Amino acid sequence: MNFSSWPPLLVVDVEGNGANPPDLVEVAALPVRDGRPDTSTAGAWLTQPRRPVTPFAARVHGLTNERLAHAPGWEEIAAQVHALLGGAWICAHHAHVDYRVLTAHLPQWQPAGVLDTLRLAKAVYPGLPKYSLDALIDHVQPDLSQAPATGRHRATYDAYATAQLLIAMADHFDTWDQLAAAAVPPGLPGAPEPDKDPTLW
Repeated sequence: MNFSSWPPLLVVDVEGNGANPPDLVEVAALPVRDGRPDTSTAGAWLTQPRRPVTPFAARVHGLTNERLAHAPGWEEIAAQVHALLGGAWICAHHAHVDYRVLTAHLPQWQPAGVLDTLRLAKAVYPGLPKYSLDALIDHVQPDLSQAPATGRHRATYDAYATAQLLIAMADHFDTWDQLAAAAVPPGLPGAPEPDKDPTLW
């Protein structure tokens, strides 16, 4: 895979407050450049949700209401998040979720396309019993030695792990177009246009 052929891309991960629909409590956006995660230009934000964090969500990611009490509200950081994402491609694990939450919080934002490492893994590693992020980390054994110390279920760590999985799986494809064809879920930006029947006169 020639990584220099890739368009601008950021791996994203979001954590929510456990409500439905969720309020954001953490967002991470990690650029991938030349086949490597670029932590020097990554963005990570904690934000205080409008509704309290549920006990279940707090147990998953460890971000309690007390921890977020002095974090900025979403309206204070939304412009920063939007500016970093720009019009680049994004990648996430189970990308429908991150895309849906981000577009709900950033209604003026639209990525160039969306890659899903879950969908990609099913194409690259058919037959695995599970395709969760943990299962893929166990299977692929990506280099996480430089991962943020926040740990699993925090946005910065999960974005880094997802980036390393994406890079590892990209080696199974010759071109960006092949990768995108396998990784973009139907109906999300970047999906190929469906073939249209020729008009009959």
